[in-house]
Amino acid sequence: MTSTLQPARAAKVEQRPGRWLALSVLVLAVLLVAVDATVLGLATPYISEDLRPSGTQLLWMGDVYSFVIAGLLVSMGSLGDRIGRKRILLCGATAFGAVSVLNAYATTPEMMILARALLGVAGATLMPATLALIRNLFHDPRERSLAVGIWGATASAGTAVGPIVGGFLLEHFWWGSVFLINLPVMVVLVLVGIRTLPESRNPHPGPWDLISVLLSLVGMIAVVYAVKEAATHGFTGATLAPALLGAAALYWFVHRQLTLPTPLLDIRLFRNRGFSGAVLADLLTVLGMSGLVFFLSQYLQLVQGRGPFEAGLAELPAAVGAVAAGLVAGRAARRFSVRAVVSGGLAAVGLALAALTMLSGSTGYPQLGTALLVVGVGAGFSFTVTADVILAGVPKEQAGAASAVSETAYELGAALGIALLGSIVTGVYRDFTGPAGTPAKAHESLGGAVQAAAGLPTHTSEALLSAARESFVHGLQLASGAGAAVLLATAVAAWFLLRGQKL
Repeated sequence: MTSTLQPARAAKVEQRPGRWLALSVLVLAVLLVAVDATVLGLATPYISEDLRPSGTQLLWMGDVYSFVIAGLLVSMGSLGDRIGRKRILLCGATAFGAVSVLNAYATTPEMMILARALLGVAGATLMPATLALIRNLFHDPRERSLAVGIWGATASAGTAVGPIVGGFLLEHFWWGSVFLINLPVMVVLVLVGIRTLPESRNPHPGPWDLISVLLSLVGMIAVVYAVKEAATHGFTGATLAPALLGAAALYWFVHRQLTLPTPLLDIRLFRNRGFSGAVLADLLTVLGMSGLVFFLSQYLQLVQGRGPFEAGLAELPAAVGAVAAGLVAGRAARRFSVRAVVSGGLAAVGLALAALTMLSGSTGYPQLGTALLVVGVGAGFSFTVTADVILAGVPKEQAGAASAVSETAYELGAALGIALLGSIVTGVYRDFTGPAGTPAKAHESLGGAVQAAAGLPTHTSEALLSAARESFVHGLQLASGAGAAVLLATAVAAWFLLRGQKL
């Protein structure tokens, strides 16, 4: 790692005067992807009413975006290293804006599923390119740490802004408006990016191996699909087949990368203990937090009775904490140590999740808001520093592929977390004992119980909702406990894996 950083320190004369303006363009792309990942959930009821999709089609509308992104991140990161990160970012941003229009004006479920898949293709070009350009814009380690902190803070802010902006738009306009907000952002990004972003690429890239691209795509999509299906239907033959296909494709992908003279992804990067430790920390952190993130909105709305806009505001402390921590994470890592900041952040998230095992339907907001603030601060410290470690630990020429590995770990961690921790919540929830005459669909989800209760007599309805909510909260308590155990174990692992790592 020392050899990687020494040339950067010697090249300060090459730093561009407009690098901070260029960074503002990059964070616009990050903000857009983060917002888009959250608004669909709010718009789903309106889309369902308008397009009338089947249950399977509705699931594909939500899942195909993340499937395609997970499958293409490494390939698009490597493509950016070859053809130019600025070029792929601006082309991807233009495509993202155009496909957003297709999403907004979809007239059939099939058209919406296709539009979401195409949006995933465009989205896969943005995140790796932004981090890779930061690696090539900021040669000074201190400036790079601050830039990565701003990048991470913007992503965190986007996840909070998404539900708030989406809730506002859905209260005043039709559901397509949540996609059309992408257009003005993309116009600004492209016009300013053309003038401010420098082009960078690998000077000796080699060919873009299409077989590796297909193996990566098939492997990641099959694994993520199997994980999500296992969360919904349990481990059956229907989930085992894609899991085996995905594992075989990824094994072949790794083997091929080790034999190609110019691989799509240099697997030897994982020999760097800091790089591997940072990627593993990201994956397990997202896995441990996914149970809380995925079910918290349901808890706030269906258990505590908050509206969508109020629920979005209630989740704001996590974003505020992440933004604040991200901006000072690099400085803290240099003052104390990388492993102290990452491990400390992960431990803080773990303890906050442990506190949520005491959650109940009547938990006051001060307790919940405090826990969310701690989760945000801990995650902000950890994610920002690990992103910086990943960027600093690889040559500039491989920044796109390395950034894509980081983003893939995030996507895979989210899928695994929703499957594993989600199965705890749903498994506990389905076993609740309702009053006589409880409809079967009430045991499928808390939302199903709320819908079923609407058609029952008042006394029966209240008894059903009380039992369903109590069971849901109990499942959320257990999932929070499991997430806490994962985060605390990851904090210990990070302490050893990141030993001696510096920014």
